[in-house]
Amino acid sequence: MLNRREFAGLAVAGATISLSATTAVAAEAEGTIAYHVLASSHVPGEPGVAIYTPPGYDAGHAEPYPLLLLLHGGNGTEKDLAFFKTVFDNEIAAGRLPPLIIATPSGRRSLYMDFRDGAERWESFILFDVLPFLRRSAHVSRGRELTFIGGWSMGGLGSLRIAFKHPELFAAVAALEPAVEPAVEWKGVGPHTRFWRPGEVLHPIFGNPVDGEYWMQNNPASIASRAPDRLLGLGIYLEVGDQDMLYLYEGAEFLHRVLFDARLTHEYRLVHGAEHVGPSLLPRMADALGFIARQISPPGWIDQNVLNVRAVLDGSKRSAGFPVGPVDPGRVGGR
Repeated sequence: MLNRREFAGLAVAGATISLSATTAVAAEAEGTIAYHVLASSHVPGEPGVAIYTPPGYDAGHAEPYPLLLLLHGGNGTEKDLAFFKTVFDNEIAAGRLPPLIIATPSGRRSLYMDFRDGAERWESFILFDVLPFLRRSAHVSRGRELTFIGGWSMGGLGSLRIAFKHPELFAAVAALEPAVEPAVEWKGVGPHTRFWRPGEVLHPIFGNPVDGEYWMQNNPASIASRAPDRLLGLGIYLEVGDQDMLYLYEGAEFLHRVLFDARLTHEYRLVHGAEHVGPSLLPRMADALGFIARQISPPGWIDQNVLNVRAVLDGSKRSAGFPVGPVDPGRVGGR
């Protein structure tokens, strides 16, 4: 999981590198971040939420803005949203990302889980406190087609779980370096996961000993393998660095294979040379936002040239006895 202090220093260093290599965003083209406190019956204390509004945000705009829930990593806070502000501003200014609202709620080190004993309910906090609050306080879409969720590290795990459990609420999920285990059953989780997720974190959430069935009900790979058809309409983006110090490439690669074998369309990226913290997170966040942008406005990548080439190859496939399906950029099968 990301340590907030370590992430802050390294992410800020990365921001300096990024700005030196790109055109600085003019002050008048910058978005803003506001911080709020929510009272909730689902979790203790008064957790916060940070809300990024894009340059030129207009609460009276005819069309509501897309909404992206962006979940922070372990030991972080809602204030971690600010580390990526230059990325948001630059991507919007360059026209690679439409103006949208981005919100980061506090999740502490909860894994964004409803605890098994009901003591804390962080998933419920996201769904029944944060989402309604955002739709009351900002001019955002109330429809699934413009509502997205994502996150990094613990937030990548949380976003995958919440999206996989509630695909009727989100059009897509974008998970950066998600803290997922390479297993579909608790007994398959090895020491590479357990060393950074000790009992004092797991036991309040899953019970002591860990309730294997409850763990499976909340494990993204298990959810996808049990009922893949529920996820057919969900956009999925999954990435991780091949130098991740927490070995999270093992879980991400495992989940990629589960999704691929279930013929669930998704984008998967193993980022060469990227670590769990540091400057690589800024361009990686930009790439993830590019995926969200393509969900909002799908590109026209199937043109006449593609159709012409495909017609020739389809003839060869038929001659070889291979099935030929309709032209569908979302199709994985048929090979």
